[in-house]
Amino acid sequence: MKKLEIIIQPEKLEELKAILDECSANGLMITNIMGYGNQKGHKKIYRGAEYNVNLLPKVKVETIVEPDTAEKIIEKVVAEIQTGTYGDGKIFVYEVEDAVRIRTGERGSDAL
Repeated sequence: MKKLEIIIQPEKLEELKAILDECSANGLMITNIMGYGNQKGHKKIYRGAEYNVNLLPKVKVETIVEPDTAEKIIEKVVAEIQTGTYGDGKIFVYEVEDAVRIRTGERGSDAL
């Protein structure tokens, strides 16, 4: 099993949810986060004063899927979510050793 941690711009969340539904991801967790990457934020002017905004709003979506499904999701996200500008986000892929459904005690893929 693979854990995908997908960091995107908040306005792309609905597109990402559609991709995950289309690829039959069983579930997901969404977290609102703040951060910056290569772009290091941007400058804003408020009432004539210039200041740096270096923590930008992002959304982190986590899901655990089978390896072949993970590759399909990654390909679709890169093809459909990207705008080609800084701040599009990242996908982190982790190996998941096991999963346990607390309610039934099911393990592995059955727990998903």
